[in-house]
Amino acid sequence: MSCTTILVGKSASYDGSTIVARNDDSGSGKYDPKRFVAVLPEDQTRHYRSTLSHVSIELPDNPCSYSIVPNALPNRGILAECGISERNVGMSATETIAVNERVLAADPMVALKTAQGEPGDEGYLPEQAGGIGEEDFITLVLPYVHTAREGVERLGKLLEEYGTYEANGIILSDVNDIWYVETIGGHHWIARRLPDDCYAAIPNQLGLDDFDVRDALGEQREHMCSADLLEFIEEHHLDRTMSDDPEHVKHLNPRDLFGTRTTKDHIYNTPRAWYMQRYLNPSEDWDSPQARYTPISDDLPWCRRPEVKISIEDVDFLMSSHYEDTPYDPYGTQGTAETRHRYRPIGINRNGQLGVLQIRPYAPEAWRSVMWISYGSNPFTSVAPFYTNVRSTPEYLSNTTAEVSTASFYWTNRIIAALADSHYMDTSNFIEQYRENVLSFGHALVHDTDAAMRSSEASSRDEKADASEVMESANQQMSDYLQRETGDLLAKVLYTVSNNMHNSFAMSDRWND
Repeated sequence: MSCTTILVGKSASYDGSTIVARNDDSGSGKYDPKRFVAVLPEDQTRHYRSTLSHVSIELPDNPCSYSIVPNALPNRGILAECGISERNVGMSATETIAVNERVLAADPMVALKTAQGEPGDEGYLPEQAGGIGEEDFITLVLPYVHTAREGVERLGKLLEEYGTYEANGIILSDVNDIWYVETIGGHHWIARRLPDDCYAAIPNQLGLDDFDVRDALGEQREHMCSADLLEFIEEHHLDRTMSDDPEHVKHLNPRDLFGTRTTKDHIYNTPRAWYMQRYLNPSEDWDSPQARYTPISDDLPWCRRPEVKISIEDVDFLMSSHYEDTPYDPYGTQGTAETRHRYRPIGINRNGQLGVLQIRPYAPEAWRSVMWISYGSNPFTSVAPFYTNVRSTPEYLSNTTAEVSTASFYWTNRIIAALADSHYMDTSNFIEQYRENVLSFGHALVHDTDAAMRSSEASSRDEKADASEVMESANQQMSDYLQRETGDLLAKVLYTVSNNMHNSFAMSDRWND
């Protein structure tokens, strides 16, 4: 399983934006190259067929443009992973989660069934398409919706009609709302709106811990779900609540009803949520024997209020983190060799890309949305901002191929991480300075570009300024700076690691009198 997610409500973020961030991690032993591209309405297929499940779906004829960070190689379909549309709706898909055996028995996953035999043969069984999944969600939903809530509604209808072959957490956001959707079995789903003053830390587990079914089936103020969810729960005896009060459906715990709780979760999942909450609520006791929550706690809250407002830098750090300042840091000096490799870190070798979707209330709709992007293993790189309402993207981020090349942002970062990993202490200062440089330049570039577009818009009395060209120019500036800084970082890391090679020898080749 892979990926880590953090959601930040608009009242919990440093500037009033909604912020959605997810590490797109490849499965164990895999490394999927990434690219950043704009999809125009004329590029959006009208007759969609999934590569993995073979499901075919006819799509509406009115898509809008959107920018995504998909896989560079087409072997597993589009896998758009995260994106923002020209309507300033963001979507991240998916956070891999797990449901329990009772759910899988009640509503099995909709898996592809290959054809058996040949047409005309006795006993021939034709192929049965599977449901929709990570490959498909963004392509099927994002270009057609105007708000995050509308995105949840469209996604829910697709899940109910076609089903899914995997358990996933999907996020939809706009300037006001963040909605988190979890699939429950093959056709069922639940969704909750993140409170504005909260963040949510989500590893690869079913995360929602409080759900109001009455609201979801009624006014839908903060909750939404499959229309038959209550009957589904009752028919299959999924409700484990120790209460006969009918009002208890206002506070069902989806983890208890639908989720898993295993010793593997305590190694792979709960420690990541624990570390994110430890960082964002540092005044609590996290480390003593009396601590309320530990790395193996099954009852860590899905969302909570941070002690200070959360910045892009906080998000970048957390998505790059590896249990710094604890005995569990694989690059640290605390603890033992065993504790330093006890838990799965957030910043891991198979991070493919980090997409941070920032939708800003103070910016006009034409340039409201910014996607902060990094490729490769997050502890060795930095996110950089790119406007999303554009028609093209910089080649340095979009030209990723299967060929390893320093002309590609993805491959350069992969090389840096592979070199620096075994020389962490010797190279960490270079990487820290790189991150500071990229983030500082990025913030300044966005500020100056916003100001330039406001000025241009104010001075254009008769004709609306074409903001897309200005945004594309800013994206290219960011890309050019990123390419120079990343190349410089590679040179520094390569030089340092070369000096520390095991076959190095310092004695002069000749004797001097």
